[in-house]
Amino acid sequence: MARQQNQKLKLLYLLKILTENTDEDHALTMAQLLEMLQGYGICAERKSIYDDLEALRAFGVDIETTPTRTVGYYIAERDFSLPELKLLVDAVQSSKFITSKKSLELIRKIEGLASRHEATQLQRQVFVQNRIKTMNESIYYNVDFLHAAISRNVQIGFRYFSWGIHGEQIQRHDGAEYVVSPWALTWDDENYYLVAYDEQAQKIKHYRVDKMTRIRLLDTPRMGGDVFDRFDTAIYSKKIFGMYGGEEKNVTLHCKRELAGVIIDRFGKESILIEDGDGFNVTVRVFESPTFLSWVMGFGKDMQVLRPQSTRDALAKQARDVLAQYETKGKEVTS
Repeated sequence: MARQQNQKLKLLYLLKILTENTDEDHALTMAQLLEMLQGYGICAERKSIYDDLEALRAFGVDIETTPTRTVGYYIAERDFSLPELKLLVDAVQSSKFITSKKSLELIRKIEGLASRHEATQLQRQVFVQNRIKTMNESIYYNVDFLHAAISRNVQIGFRYFSWGIHGEQIQRHDGAEYVVSPWALTWDDENYYLVAYDEQAQKIKHYRVDKMTRIRLLDTPRMGGDVFDRFDTAIYSKKIFGMYGGEEKNVTLHCKRELAGVIIDRFGKESILIEDGDGFNVTVRVFESPTFLSWVMGFGKDMQVLRPQSTRDALAKQARDVLAQYETKGKEVTS
């Protein structure tokens, strides 16, 4: 009975052998296929393997043969090419919100999409250990909860925390539950954010997903649909810097010519750059926040806020506040 059961699994094991061991540069001969099947306790004849190979081709598996005297069989085209898998591995490695542990787990799974020979080219996990990674393993479950809430059109409750100087979690709002209507997930500065509507404040807010805990789906329908009908997540991401909110304004900047690429990369090709003297002027829609002002100051004399005056004043004040920290008045600050 066991032998008969193994024969029923022959086609599946044959596909497994081809998937794990072959690619364009590594084919298996008929003798090798038979030997590897025997390793799984399956005895087969050549004719039955030929039939199985044809069945797999009919099913859609791209099995090719080598143009050599000793014919070899290999899987030619897969769902993901090797360059695509490398891209996925690099994305996992560079994502700060994915923990080191989960990064290694995901990379191993990605390797399973290639032959064992090609998988060796994907084994670059050493870079994972040296990157700054999130410490919250629950983010993957958080994302699932949030997608479920959005698809079911319900509000959510959750706790929100920040990190203390000793690496401890400090609950925001004294541990009180937040209740919001989730509408979208967005990505900024290598972190996942939930964009949601806060009915009590009657405004759109965002929350870092890896800092959300004890998420639960409520029976209450989502609110703020009329607001999100006019909401564009991509445009919102351009306006906000480091996910720090502030008053939304049209801000006109004067920039040196070499900053054209910086403006286009940040605000898109639709930005209107108007030549002016040694550079250009551009008006952008942003949330005026300390992060935005610091971004402008980071370019020094190459970027200047022209208007509104309120933003010029805010930037000047922030610059003075920063400068005041370094005015030693004749002596160094010691700790």
